[in-house]
Amino acid sequence: MNIEAAREALFGDAIASEDARPLSLLPALPEGRQRAALARGEALMRALALVDEARADEPEDSGADPALRRLEAKVDLLVGLVGALIQRDQPADPVRRLHWSSRGASVVLDADDDAPIVGDAVVLRLQPSDTLPEALQLPAHVLAIETIEGAPRAWLRFDPLPPNLEALLERHLFRLHRRAVAERRRQR
Repeated sequence: MNIEAAREALFGDAIASEDARPLSLLPALPEGRQRAALARGEALMRALALVDEARADEPEDSGADPALRRLEAKVDLLVGLVGALIQRDQPADPVRRLHWSSRGASVVLDADDDAPIVGDAVVLRLQPSDTLPEALQLPAHVLAIETIEGAPRAWLRFDPLPPNLEALLERHLFRLHRRAVAERRRQR
């Protein structure tokens, strides 16, 4: 598949986001482990949706109960500490440029990485948010590879995702897109 066809297949009329996130490409997982990873991914995306949407509903200067604000701050601190403990024992994925939708992703790899081959089954492991430092593992197939300034860019189509996970991923990407638009407006 050529690059333009891959771009259209992944991002044509889909909500997409461009970002720099900790991520890596891994070999495909066995079916049982992949099902478990997708179930954990759905739980992660559901938790992110609850956290992000709860914060969006309440402006910073609202008259929320101070005790509730303190409790939320303590929970945020606890989540951050647990995330730091989890990451301490695992090597951190490098932060890489990513353009993604609920259909797939375009990932720029390092020049010294072993680039996958078109048709390879892979897993895109990425940390979708700084709020909860846990990785999402999405099964994919490589549609195309191109070289940009000496570095490979992999075009990945996600394998069929469970409907709930796909919907949660679309909501997450919509929130990211909405924030990016709002940030651009503020900078004008």
